[in-house]
Amino acid sequence: MKIASISQTKNQLSALIDKVRHGETILIMDRNNPVARLEPVLPENKTDDDTRLARLERDGIIRRVPVRAPETMLATPPPKTRHSLLKSLLADREEGR
Repeated sequence: MKIASISQTKNQLSALIDKVRHGETILIMDRNNPVARLEPVLPENKTDDDTRLARLERDGIIRRVPVRAPETMLATPPPKTRHSLLKSLLADREEGR
């Protein structure tokens, strides 16, 4: 969260609003006392999950991918292999990796 004084806010309002548009929250201080907070407005049609994800993204905890994975990719099961994951892990351990 970015912190700005009242005079900084007055002088740089356009730049601060641009940061808010990109998901950042600005805390406005008056002599080291918080007096206001500028934060993005979320559309009313967003679900609780979308709101939670937007908050996590705004706080810098997550970063969403701009493109969704194709539905066919998610619906297709992974390919079957002849190798055992456990055997591969044990072989790596024996080799000292």
